[in-house]
Amino acid sequence: MKKIAVFTSGGDAPGMNAHIRAVVRSALSKGIEVTGIIGGYSGMIEGNFMNLGRKETANIIALGGTILKTSRSKEFLQKGGRAAAADKLRAAGIEGIVACGGDGTFHGAHALWDEQKIPIVGTPGTIDNDLYGTDFTIGYDTAINTATQAIDKIRDTADSHGRVFIVEVMGRHAGFIAMDVGVSTGAEFIAVPETVTNLDELYQRILAQGKQQRTIVIVGEGDEVGGANTFAQILKDQYEINAKVTILGHIQRGGSPTVRDRVLASRLGVAAVDALLEGKTDVMAGEINSEISFTELEKTWTKKKPIQDYLINLADVLT
Repeated sequence: MKKIAVFTSGGDAPGMNAHIRAVVRSALSKGIEVTGIIGGYSGMIEGNFMNLGRKETANIIALGGTILKTSRSKEFLQKGGRAAAADKLRAAGIEGIVACGGDGTFHGAHALWDEQKIPIVGTPGTIDNDLYGTDFTIGYDTAINTATQAIDKIRDTADSHGRVFIVEVMGRHAGFIAMDVGVSTGAEFIAVPETVTNLDELYQRILAQGKQQRTIVIVGEGDEVGGANTFAQILKDQYEINAKVTILGHIQRGGSPTVRDRVLASRLGVAAVDALLEGKTDVMAGEINSEISFTELEKTWTKKKPIQDYLINLADVLT
């Protein structure tokens, strides 16, 4: 290969810029040109490309977000949209692609390879940490640290007033953020999609704290009961408990990436370039037990990545 492309897609994640930098620096060291696709799959269809070199990737490793921008493309969901994107790629002389994103990104990448046979390697860029085939995803460590810092501040006012605070964190289909953040902040209750939420148990834990003691409840947005507002309404209607609600939302996606995310993003960027040069395609480069591994893209979303039992048991004991 003489020319490859890199793009970011779906929700942004801290560490994506470190990843872009690693792809570019690694490819350049092997004499390969790198094209940046601006705006994810939409930019691919539009041919919105830019050359990436050392200058364009200087001083971006500490930046949150993504210099290549991101989007969700309805047009790319159609076969005609993917064909149009492939035409733009071929016209630009692009021979392989590194796709950084989550399961939606990988659905598109798999279809692009299946239909157009353009070699593509994915890298896991999502704060949810919900992709099978890697222990951690790019952006996850930063997100849980951001959430933890915010909840530590909430705890101060909760302690001062002896209030119940319900904090909602991201994770539509997976409770990794909620579980790690709940344990690290000493929450009294953690609700995640992977376990059945017992509201009577929550009520008993609030009572056990006493009227003048704070109670921190962490809710993953994908919990089967609902989000933090739903929890608060149930507590008010059924148990006559007034709770304060904080939805952390997109603050979890922003900010300068942690050291762990910078290193992971860099390592996976280099691994993705090496994989393309070795002829690998339709796979995700991940890290399992500190070793680089490759997983078929389709398996990254069809196989469920479980929260480890020991962490669930730990949360039960500590809360």
